[in-house]
Amino acid sequence: MSRTREKHHKDRRDYPHLGVLPDDLYIQLEPWPRIGRRPKHDLSAWTVTDDWPQHIPVTEAEIDVFEAWFGDLFDELFGPCR
Repeated sequence: MSRTREKHHKDRRDYPHLGVLPDDLYIQLEPWPRIGRRPKHDLSAWTVTDDWPQHIPVTEAEIDVFEAWFGDLFDELFGPCR
């Protein structure tokens, strides 16, 4: 091993030794959640309410932001502006 690598290489004895940790050092957490897909929810019990007004005001600044970020996508979906 070259001297430069020896200089940067730490020997195992240079690391601190912790010894035995006390049992009450960590908080016991709840059991881990199940791994895999989440259970399906019963959608028949859900209620959807549309309480938005008939017309929603949109400012020119909001339109400019959407055109700046999504203009290419809009052109692809709806065709270019006329």
